[in-house]
Amino acid sequence: MKSKKGKAQKKDKWGNRVALIGVTLVVLSLAVVVNIKSASLKQRDLEFQIREENLEAEKQSELDRKAALEEREIYVQSKQYIEEVAKEKLGLVNPGEILLKPSNN
Repeated sequence: MKSKKGKAQKKDKWGNRVALIGVTLVVLSLAVVVNIKSASLKQRDLEFQIREENLEAEKQSELDRKAALEEREIYVQSKQYIEEVAKEKLGLVNPGEILLKPSNN
């Protein structure tokens, strides 16, 4: 009886070792998969950070452009701008001004 019990114990030990090796392989493969996914997620995060920085810079550029356009809108409504356009495009002068043109020599 002792010999049968000894063989059964050896089989159980062998079965336990195989199960332990199997569980270890599954855990290691899960660790590898998680590590690979983590690396790809870090890469995507870096790409999104760069994209976010570019969009923030573009937003700031557009805000600056908006401010410049608002200033231009105020200037276009001023008397100074109207006089400037009248002189340059229409050739008008204020009363008492003398318009000098260079000669074509």
